[in-house]
Amino acid sequence: MNHQLTDELLALALEAARRAGTLLRDGRPEDLGVAATKSSAIDVVTEMDIASEKLITGFLAQARPHDGFLGEEGSSTEGTSGVRWVIDPIDGTVNYLYGLPSWAVSIAAEIDGETAVGVVAVPMRGETFRAVRGGGAYLGDRPLECRTAPRLAEALIATGFGYRTERKAGQAEVVHRLLTRVRDIRRGGAAAIDLCDVAAGRLNGYYERGINPWDYAAGELIAREAGALTGGRPGEKLTGELAVAAAPGVFEPLQALLEELGAWHD
Repeated sequence: MNHQLTDELLALALEAARRAGTLLRDGRPEDLGVAATKSSAIDVVTEMDIASEKLITGFLAQARPHDGFLGEEGSSTEGTSGVRWVIDPIDGTVNYLYGLPSWAVSIAAEIDGETAVGVVAVPMRGETFRAVRGGGAYLGDRPLECRTAPRLAEALIATGFGYRTERKAGQAEVVHRLLTRVRDIRRGGAAAIDLCDVAAGRLNGYYERGINPWDYAAGELIAREAGALTGGRPGEKLTGELAVAAAPGVFEPLQALLEELGAWHD
């Protein structure tokens, strides 16, 4: 892998995430959560989402005009350089809407279709996670290593739920059956942060159905570089159909149990 290129991409991703995080933190109206049931509040969040993505793509395109983009808010260009940026301008928008601290800016860079760089900035925690493929994962300057658990029954697992009622019902059933098989379950509301918390040893594992590439591109790399295993259904890669990430020794039984419980279908 071209280390000069990955160093450049990492530096750009860190700066873009820092700028977007500052915009979102400082630009959020103080009364946004109070009006959380009003359409105007939703509109403000959408506007902040779009503003964050425009800031990120504008900054990156100025530095590297031939790269491609895939972003949650509609940025989709092929590019000609072999590099594509995968961007979630606000991961955890409902948390952002209500004034909860668990929201993030997620930026990944793919080289020839493989994720090579990942950055997840969590402004309200004052944390920035980063990884380069083959170079380890870091929280700031601290190397990360996922936390092993003696067995699945003692593992702390995170998950998330979809927006559609039908999907939520199925996911609730899986949680109902899984809850007695693990130490406990957390629902944080931001996939990128959950993946980074697996990397940091704050969770033993994570699974979710229905997330998008911009939700997991950076976080999956950070988790893997911290020693976690990632995948989807047994023998498959992590995809929107099913995302599983966990420490070795937890990943295998968790993945098998999710398959048994039918976590991959609605």
